[in-house]
Amino acid sequence: MQQQPVSVDSAASAETPPSGASGGLRGACLSYPEVLAQSVSVIAPSTVPAAIIGLIFASAGNGTWLSFLLGMVGMVLVSLNVNQFATRSASPGSLYSYIVRGLGPTTGILGGWAMVFAYTLTGMSTLCGLAIVGNVLLGQATGLQLPILAWFAIGAASACWIAMRNIQLSAKTMLVFEAVALASILVLGAIIWHARGFAMDAAQFKLEGATASGVLVGVVLVVFGFSGFESSTSLGGEAKDPLKSIPRSVMHSVLFSGIVFVFMAYIVVMGFEGSSVSLANSEAPLDHLSAKFGVGPLGTVITVGVFLSFFACTLAAINSTARIIFSMARHGLFFEALGEAHETNRTPHLAVAIAALVTFAAPAGCYLAGISAFDAQGHFGTLCSFGFITVYILITIAAPMYLKSIGKLTRRAIAYSAAGLAFMALPLLGTFGLPGSTLFPPIDWPNTLLAGVFFAYMLVGVVWLLAERIRRPAMIESAVDGVELQFATVPVADRVR
Repeated sequence: MQQQPVSVDSAASAETPPSGASGGLRGACLSYPEVLAQSVSVIAPSTVPAAIIGLIFASAGNGTWLSFLLGMVGMVLVSLNVNQFATRSASPGSLYSYIVRGLGPTTGILGGWAMVFAYTLTGMSTLCGLAIVGNVLLGQATGLQLPILAWFAIGAASACWIAMRNIQLSAKTMLVFEAVALASILVLGAIIWHARGFAMDAAQFKLEGATASGVLVGVVLVVFGFSGFESSTSLGGEAKDPLKSIPRSVMHSVLFSGIVFVFMAYIVVMGFEGSSVSLANSEAPLDHLSAKFGVGPLGTVITVGVFLSFFACTLAAINSTARIIFSMARHGLFFEALGEAHETNRTPHLAVAIAALVTFAAPAGCYLAGISAFDAQGHFGTLCSFGFITVYILITIAAPMYLKSIGKLTRRAIAYSAAGLAFMALPLLGTFGLPGSTLFPPIDWPNTLLAGVFFAYMLVGVVWLLAERIRRPAMIESAVDGVELQFATVPVADRVR
């Protein structure tokens, strides 16, 4: 007897994704905390106070906390647009599937192409960070160091093995590692605030010395700190109750990370008051504060936490990349083999292997070409930001278009989209600049080269897509049909009674 399809909007409590959407992946196996761990791991909130807060302070000064707060509000607006889809569909395709549904096949497939770029480059950047911090820890413990290429191989191979072995193992690893990292920096924050008598810092609340332009420039950097908040959408085929757990994880990852960011920004700026070292010039602000407040060993614990966070982010990026490749392959957009799941582990093992290999190969190639791991980390981080900006703008445009197509468009949804686009103009202008502007100066070298790399990559995607249209004219339509089915129905048998 043929199953009667049920509207996704009436099946918000579905326990498993639409029939066939998981493509052989282990369905309904991830709890909400494990789903949340995916998004939080890509954000890697413990690395922001440990690594880039000085850059934000250099622009925003005593308004650093406000830059983080405004950034959180803006990313909440973007997440509201993501959740217009996430509450109605679950698949491994992440935002790629959503953009296809809202803006059509060409834009959607190119959005998926940009997402693969963003997640892969994120993994490359954090793999470089892992190698740098790994040698710091090894040097402190033994006085020895491993070759950078060895760290790259260890990090990529370990993440690949875990990602191929079991998605639950991946999720639990990310959850534990991020918990350790966050606990260590929050303990330091509490110690600093306690040493200050839990006093309120009037200079920060009054924004003394801060300027509106400086705070806005800080917001641009903050947005990049939130990149990857949506990565849990790639677990649509494996999450329990995905139409509830994934939208919650998208929103909660932004709010949770944002609260950590605002708190630590306030504490770190306050902790550096009266210090002989400027926060704007400090490469390891948390280590400096640990020593200053007499808890030097905690600095080592924090460094361990940051190392674990870099690994968790690399693992999460490989997981997300693999699932987008897996989904696109199942729609006929990549080699068919990449859309196969392991018979026993039920993970996209071939897609994971490709993602891990590329994540290792690019940093290794850069290092062999004479680019240090530190410089490569920054370059990869800049490159991934181009991909995320592109995808976030596309998804914010796609949301009202999708809602209109299903007769669910409201004034509130239009307002979310308009506000999200207005906010995303900040990182867009901050990245590429405006001619003659002092607030958003035009992009300079070497960022012009990095932007060229991204545009060349997207051009390859356009050429590939045009070639496929000529070679296989039915391919695009069949790919869209696959996405349409994921959005259109949830079989009654898959519903939780």
